[in-house]
Amino acid sequence: MKKKGISKKLSVRRLIKSFGYAFYGIRLMILQEQNARIHLLATCCVVFAGCCFRLSVSEWATIVIAIGCVISAETFNTSIEALSDMVSPEYSENIKQVKDFAAGAVLIVAIAAIITGLLIFLPKVIALF
Repeated sequence: MKKKGISKKLSVRRLIKSFGYAFYGIRLMILQEQNARIHLLATCCVVFAGCCFRLSVSEWATIVIAIGCVISAETFNTSIEALSDMVSPEYSENIKQVKDFAAGAVLIVAIAAIITGLLIFLPKVIALF
């Protein structure tokens, strides 16, 4: 007899489907969320600048982590908003507060990413002059 909570047997097919669902979620977020598209545009600009300034491996690692944090935070925020709207379609002060917390988390991570970018790129831009 199978107990509840016991891991299922490893399955390549299930793993591939899982990745498919994840990529579909990313696609939906980019198509539906304006802020996600803004983050994606910023990511493209940062990657382009990183190529132009020939960042070191450690600088690239730092940039990749910052980008991953921002995109992940935006994804969590989008998930929280969607779930909140489903649980409570009518206005709720508590739901508003939950959404504000999630949006605030994205803002904190985005500000940290901007500071990270400035620490890496500003000295390189100043060196041009």
